[in-house]
Amino acid sequence: MSERVVPEPQRQRRRPTKQGTVLSEQVIVATALRLVGQHGADALTVRRLGGALGADPSALYRYFRNTDDLLLAVADELIGRAQLGWRPTGKWRFDLCELGLRVHASYQAHPQAALLAAHRTTGRDNELRAVEMILGVLRSAGFGDREAVRIYHAFVDQALAFAALDAAALALPHSAQSADLQVWQDRYGRLDASAYPHIAATVRLLAHEMKFSGYPFALELLLDAVEARLPVAGGEPG
Repeated sequence: MSERVVPEPQRQRRRPTKQGTVLSEQVIVATALRLVGQHGADALTVRRLGGALGADPSALYRYFRNTDDLLLAVADELIGRAQLGWRPTGKWRFDLCELGLRVHASYQAHPQAALLAAHRTTGRDNELRAVEMILGVLRSAGFGDREAVRIYHAFVDQALAFAALDAAALALPHSAQSADLQVWQDRYGRLDASAYPHIAATVRLLAHEMKFSGYPFALELLLDAVEARLPVAGGEPG
């Protein structure tokens, strides 16, 4: 792609594509998410998208400067989907916990896209709203600006790091996923207890726990630490 994005008011196609689709940024992003989910990162090309939309690939230049611009739009879409239906309740810990879990779930629903997007800063509308809301929750809870920014940073990085980690596991072939889990029984479950007493004592718990994401518990630990840093005069509103 090249630098020839058409201003938004002029973007709308008057005629549908060969497949009857009227192009829009939203339609292109949704199609990109589907293609990446089905075929991986290599699917994010102008030619592949044009074919899936039934449109001349050059038509996509009206909406995105290049493939990186499109990738940022995909990343922002995942952030937006996490926010659907979410509103602050005034209870800071509940609000952050719900939002963190929503972000994680949004990325897990699209693991191939998450691998491409979790580490990007989009500067787009959905990201802006998320940053504004999280900072608003923290400042309303009584944290000063510097502390609110530091907590925001830790909160978001934790959510996105686990999102990327868990997405990488989900993006593996099913055979590889199963093989990785089986290691906890086949290898760890047969270790000599005299050499590895702590593993031997907990191996059944380990084998069960490793089937799931560590994010929900890690999030609780983070929020415990955040709560301990509340100003003395603060506390959980409501």
